[in-house]
Amino acid sequence: MSGSSINLLAVLAATIARMVLGGIWYSPPVFGRTWMALAGRSPEDVRAQMPIALAVDLITSLVMAFVLAQAVRYAGAGDIVQGAAVGFYAWLGFIATTTAVVAVYERRPLRLLQITNG
Repeated sequence: MSGSSINLLAVLAATIARMVLGGIWYSPPVFGRTWMALAGRSPEDVRAQMPIALAVDLITSLVMAFVLAQAVRYAGAGDIVQGAAVGFYAWLGFIATTTAVVAVYERRPLRLLQITNG
């Protein structure tokens, strides 16, 4: 990232990376089967919802990458370690806390929370 502008190519790369890693993470050989069982979803449910889920995932991934790039810029992170620290604290302060309280209210299993936050 240079100066005060956001590197849109980096935002696009982060978006693609998140979607690829998410696809691997939730694939049947990794955590897909466990996630489906814990979430009460069948493979047919997942397949039926896939087109809209992928569209929403793409849009929210773009937003997330752009907002995180803004946070890194505002924090003045100058290298990958500082940028990763900003990302970690954003996850810890906003994502992990929100998903934890939702899991408690919805009485979701701890394992589901771990897979989601992984």
